[in-house]
Amino acid sequence: MTDSPVALMTIAGAILLGAMSPGPSFIMIARTAVVSSRLSALAAAAGMGVGCMIFSVIALAGLHSLLTLVPWLYTVLKTAGGVYLLWLGGNMLFRTGDRVASSLVGNNARGPGRAFLTGMATQLSNPNTAIVFGSIFAALLSQHISPYLYLVLPIMAFCIDALWYGLVAWLLSAERPRQVYMKYTSWLDKVSGLVMGYLGLRLIMR
Repeated sequence: MTDSPVALMTIAGAILLGAMSPGPSFIMIARTAVVSSRLSALAAAAGMGVGCMIFSVIALAGLHSLLTLVPWLYTVLKTAGGVYLLWLGGNMLFRTGDRVASSLVGNNARGPGRAFLTGMATQLSNPNTAIVFGSIFAALLSQHISPYLYLVLPIMAFCIDALWYGLVAWLLSAERPRQVYMKYTSWLDKVSGLVMGYLGLRLIMR
């Protein structure tokens, strides 16, 4: 397929479907939205977008091939990402309801800067995403793409991820979701922590 509007729309659709798939990114955004401020949740969404943009740049530069040609590098990055997800899961799993409540009513909630970095790190925790991007680009773009796409594709990747997770952050940071979270905080934290830990282990074992 050539560098046509149809190809760009198909790539955009693939990126959007990937963003909408449940995973660590969604869990992180959802929890930030109900535990911290709306601004922090939107900052985390922007961090997700930056992470997605970085992966698209890696794929366009052909660096994703290193992950397939140098297995140990992929293993190291994958393991590091899995350990990070396990750490996030552990924090959720062993965080008590009292600590969550104090962060909601006090000044200890995650600030926008920290939320942004956490969002970006969560997005970058799975190096397999770079390979997926590379596969999508290889399948839908010509071998010699137009120079403008080196700018358009990363910006498009950022906008799609940031807007999707921004929408999730906006909706879940409303008062009603916060009330539901506070009511079931202990169970929701345990479930979120277990799911995040499972995803981390699966990434390491893959």
